[in-house]
Amino acid sequence: MSAAPTETTAAPRDGHGAAGRRVADALREAILRGEHAPGDRIRQEVLAERYGASRVPVREALRMLEAEGLVTLVANTGAWVARISLAECEEMYQIRERVEPLLLRFNVPLLPDAEIARLSGLATAMESADVEEFLALDRDFHLSCYALAETSVLGDLVRQLWNRTQHYRRAFTRVFRAEGDRSAHHDHHLLVAALRRRDADEAERVLAGHIRRTRLELERHPEVFARP
Repeated sequence: MSAAPTETTAAPRDGHGAAGRRVADALREAILRGEHAPGDRIRQEVLAERYGASRVPVREALRMLEAEGLVTLVANTGAWVARISLAECEEMYQIRERVEPLLLRFNVPLLPDAEIARLSGLATAMESADVEEFLALDRDFHLSCYALAETSVLGDLVRQLWNRTQHYRRAFTRVFRAEGDRSAHHDHHLLVAALRRRDADEAERVLAGHIRRTRLELERHPEVFARP
């Protein structure tokens, strides 16, 4: 992720830096779990009470999440869970289509056989999971595919794009389930097969198509991006 502000690096002397990171980590997870929807107001006093922190680390946590694109801060007004438009989502998915397969390629020769076997188990488990279970398993599946290669930019970029589009992946998951679409499951098994063969070209091709299909499905459902 992006470097922390100067005051954050000095803050651990009085505990605010560590507390800010703790609040940021907890709030980030709550947003990704769907506890806070895009556009929801985030009240500093509520966060302070919920996480047992003073206003200073809460403000620092909100600045951290603003830098990650998860929170929108308006001066002298407040904080909200960030929204993205259909056009912004399309752009992010087109970036993912291009950079995520490259990150996967870096990891293909590094994934142990035991990890590939675990990924196969995740792919199978996703077929019978409910929406929230699917999202957790899917995130584990994909981010585990990218976890071993050391990168200076690419890994952080991919995780940020995943985080910023999480709510809209949730919406897509509900759509493809309602329509009986099982293509995502098929893609997961094809990806595991390519990893077992250590076929980086095929793994890239499958992943790019997998991401593209989600983008096209989201384009078919602009209501997902409508404000309540």
